[in-house]
Amino acid sequence: MNANATETRKFEAEVAQVLHLVTHSLYSHKEIFLRELISNASDACDKLRFQALSDAALKGMDADLHIDVLWDPEARTISVRDNGIGMTREDVIANIGTIASSGTRKFLENLSGDQKADARLIGQFGVGFYAAFVVADKVTVHTRHAGADAADGVKWESDGKGEYLLESEERAEHGTTVTLHLKADEDEFLKAWQLRSLVHKYSDHVAFTIRMPKDEDGKPTDELETINAASALWTRPKNEIEDEEYVNFYKSMGHDFNDPLAWTHNRVEGTQSFTTLLYVPSQVPFDLMMGGRDERKGLKLYIKRVFVMDAAEQLLPAYLRFVRGVVDSDDLPLNVSREILQQNRQVDRIRGACVKRVLDLLDKLARDEGEKFATFWGAFGNTLKEGVVEDPDNRERIAGLLRFASTAGEGAAQTVSLDDYIGRMQAGQEDIWVISAETHAAAAGSPQLEALKAKGIEVLLLSDRIDEWMLNSLTEYKGKRIRNAAKGELPLDESDKQKQEEASKEAEPLLERIKTLLGDRVGDVKVSARLVDSPSCLALADHEMAPHLARLLREAGQPVPDNKPVLEVNPAHALLKRLQGTEDDAQAGDLALLLLEQAEVAAGAPLADPAAFLKRVNRLIAS
Repeated sequence: MNANATETRKFEAEVAQVLHLVTHSLYSHKEIFLRELISNASDACDKLRFQALSDAALKGMDADLHIDVLWDPEARTISVRDNGIGMTREDVIANIGTIASSGTRKFLENLSGDQKADARLIGQFGVGFYAAFVVADKVTVHTRHAGADAADGVKWESDGKGEYLLESEERAEHGTTVTLHLKADEDEFLKAWQLRSLVHKYSDHVAFTIRMPKDEDGKPTDELETINAASALWTRPKNEIEDEEYVNFYKSMGHDFNDPLAWTHNRVEGTQSFTTLLYVPSQVPFDLMMGGRDERKGLKLYIKRVFVMDAAEQLLPAYLRFVRGVVDSDDLPLNVSREILQQNRQVDRIRGACVKRVLDLLDKLARDEGEKFATFWGAFGNTLKEGVVEDPDNRERIAGLLRFASTAGEGAAQTVSLDDYIGRMQAGQEDIWVISAETHAAAAGSPQLEALKAKGIEVLLLSDRIDEWMLNSLTEYKGKRIRNAAKGELPLDESDKQKQEEASKEAEPLLERIKTLLGDRVGDVKVSARLVDSPSCLALADHEMAPHLARLLREAGQPVPDNKPVLEVNPAHALLKRLQGTEDDAQAGDLALLLLEQAEVAAGAPLADPAAFLKRVNRLIAS
């Protein structure tokens, strides 16, 4: 088909689903449509201003960028018009007829049917344009890309029910006009005062002039007047900005229906001058949830109020990728690129300042607003843990923000900080004790904790996949060594040492027999100082990988060292006494293997032969 022909296209299946969802889930948020359309228009103006810096064909087009909000009570339409970058035919298909994201299907699978929750997802996913169909039964878009010929204009039109019309048209001006043909029951949006009120509420901070026709007896005149402050919010003094303005700026910038959890606004002046306005979201942004570390949707970079770059990942480390906001520099060159940012010393200073501001903000939440910090930790705790490994300069600060379940708490939801732990340490206790496992229940029930718990020593319970990796770097905090209860030797006082030596000497024949029965499946067999009630457990060297992590890496196809475990046993347990007393070598072999296999299961290692394990258990029960 000729690229310029008039055609009717079907929406992609995902777009149709989103449209259905929007029109049914945003009813209580329907006024948001204006905020989203103005935000899109502002982005288009930003893009033209930036591209005009390097494209000679666009120079001069950025001289008077503005956004118009028009209404026509007789035609029952609202239009949002900008003279920004505009779109080509291909852009229209990609931006409106398609949702071009690998996470789209998963996004739709996450929809719950809860209107309020689903509305938040819509905002996070950035499909705010479709909010127009909440109030309109038809939407028309007229657009032309800046620099294209007048004949290259494009018209897009749809009723949101599965298809859209696409045709070429003559368009004298570059930019985009989105016209909403309102539904019969949406008269409130045909009132000039209502539209002005919404612009003031949601879009007053937009850095481009927003204009509306003057109102005369409820009808628009030909005279346009500016209705917004038309200044970037972050450039204004903090004491002149209301909390509601900060919140509305965040929602517009981040396409989020939720209030931010907290924010920090700072101006740095001196040899280098820049402004930062940084937000911590109240829940995981959808792009972070879908894309993880590879999907960087971070800070917007401005240079002297000129938009330069979206998601400038060089301005914050990966472990703070959940932070949203803007950085406005007075000193960086306007032709800056991602490659230049990586090599620019000024960027290093900005990055350091951003990290400090975010950590300061989190410290304040942890100190003064415990409920908010708990919300933050539930959403972003695992992401922050990456900083322990990636940011050694701030490792202790980050460690102070970490929260852990503990043997002193009740359940995984009850968490403590390392400072809490140190404040409760017993007299003479030198180390912070932790245990890592695949689940909270596995950590709390680990046999390696028995001796420590018997002495009343608190142990932190780590059960997130990142924890074992993090512990390789988090070896001490405020002069206290952090030790894994499953690794190395437990420290014993003189009395315990003597008891351990006596028990080991007495059990020498039993230990040798178990070693012989298990052969090369174990590196050694020892009497355990860890066990009180359980018959056996695995003991690891200080730098050895935990079995549950080794299993995950093998499943992911990663190479894992083939270390033979050390089996620790409790000679006072009935199973050990039974093994010691049996003369039946077959039964003794079953008992020895059972001691090893149950220790492996408790540590998160896979059974080499589950069927054989079950047969052994059944034989021992039957006997």
